[in-house]
Amino acid sequence: MELLIIVFLLGGLFLGWSLGANDAANVFGTAVGTRMVSFKTAAIVCSLFVILGAVISGAGTTETLGKLGAINALPGAFAACVAAGISVYIMTKVGLPVSTTQAIVGAIIGWNLYTGSSTNLQVLFTIVMTWILCPIISGIIAMGLFTMTKNFILKRKLHILRLDAYTRTALLLAGAFGAYSLGANNIANVMGVFVPISPFTDITVSNFFIFTSQEQLFLLGGLAIAVGVFSYSKKVMFTVGNDLLKMSPVAAFIVVISHSIVLFLFASQGISHFLQSINLPSIPLVPVSSSQAVVGGVIGIGLLKGGKEVQWSIAGKIAIGWITLPIIATIVCCIVLFILQNIFNLSISF
Repeated sequence: MELLIIVFLLGGLFLGWSLGANDAANVFGTAVGTRMVSFKTAAIVCSLFVILGAVISGAGTTETLGKLGAINALPGAFAACVAAGISVYIMTKVGLPVSTTQAIVGAIIGWNLYTGSSTNLQVLFTIVMTWILCPIISGIIAMGLFTMTKNFILKRKLHILRLDAYTRTALLLAGAFGAYSLGANNIANVMGVFVPISPFTDITVSNFFIFTSQEQLFLLGGLAIAVGVFSYSKKVMFTVGNDLLKMSPVAAFIVVISHSIVLFLFASQGISHFLQSINLPSIPLVPVSSSQAVVGGVIGIGLLKGGKEVQWSIAGKIAIGWITLPIIATIVCCIVLFILQNIFNLSISF
């Protein structure tokens, strides 16, 4: 593989690192923040399952993102990933859980604007609608699950030590499911722009198993996410787990489950095809915001308790981050494209 291609792929790996550094908080932030799971254990489980989710179930959302703007040159894909990664890194530095989805969407729009390519407004509208619906759906699921779980615990009258053991196990299992869903849904943000121009070729193993070029890209992206989890996610985990709302371990479990269900619904080709087979509207396979899903779940539980415990000032700062992130990514992408085209004389589109 040429050195230049490797350099371009580093843009996607940087974005993957940024996703792991920020979005891992959405999977294990509540568990780590409540001290029910250690950061080291959370990082190991999250890294393993996010890679599995990316490779096994990451194809669905990639198609939708590609329709927004088909970047057709490696320098262009590099610029989009670097712009999104820089934008997420800025938010990570201040400890805000933001959406890698919003960052890459903003970067793709930046590429469209700079190159004069058209943006599929219908796809953009679908994606933006999921940004609005995602925290609402997660909050509703969290409220329902929290009520049912609370009633179940009261009826069973579990001993506090047994409840503690059950909760720790449940948080680990929920985190594993959440990490798998994160990899499946959000790998499109990391490597989706490279799929149409993948430098890899399919690998056939003993005429039995084919390791496709797309799966190779997703494996690289998953590994980059894992590195981000280990190296830089701790601060954001505590923002989600402690600062927004002081939560009990049971509430932490509910938030992770709610977040995971939302991500899985919008990534599952199986569920989408099943709904179509029984003549029901299919769920759009869209890379949704894991940050919005987890924050929606946290606020949902907070509202169920009356809303007074929610730190609305922090919620406001997070919301501002969500609004400004795609704008920042669009601007940064245009700047990076200008540099690549005018200083390095690279073709950013064909």
